[in-house]
Amino acid sequence: MESCPSIKNILLLDSEGKRVAVKYFSDDWPTLTAKSAFEKSVFTKTQKTNARTEAEIVMFDSYIVVYKFIQDLHFFVTGGDDENELILATVLQGFFDAVGLLLRSNVDKTTALENLDLILLCLDEIVDGGIVLETDASIIAGKVAMHGTDGSASLSEQTITQALATAREHLARSLLK
Repeated sequence: MESCPSIKNILLLDSEGKRVAVKYFSDDWPTLTAKSAFEKSVFTKTQKTNARTEAEIVMFDSYIVVYKFIQDLHFFVTGGDDENELILATVLQGFFDAVGLLLRSNVDKTTALENLDLILLCLDEIVDGGIVLETDASIIAGKVAMHGTDGSASLSEQTITQALATAREHLARSLLK
């Protein structure tokens, strides 16, 4: 019986292999130490390659890792050794392109860290519990952008008046339910 494709993790690391945004969907790495060790070894194994134009694929500790780099960011998607590489590559490309759209093509570590909330929302739109939900970058970016404009934009980005209006609106909505 064919099971649906499953993603083990999605990693976004900087040019030194340090975490920018990571999301694990399996218990294969039960501790933070195990996760960090995996990230470090994947980074070490791939850092000498030139995965800037096309995504590269590597077998690593019985996992398939698909990866791509831009500026000082390294994108990785990991699946089991029986996973379809094309599906993993499609997930990677969707994440890569969605981040590009959300950061308005200014994809580097500084901008990524300044917009970490968008990147994490992006991960949530792509994969849920290891199951692939969406790989179309424009749909992913659109959903993430909608989260930001539905009144849940961070309060620091709103004026006090806007924040009070938003609070009033939420209160009114909850009273009308």
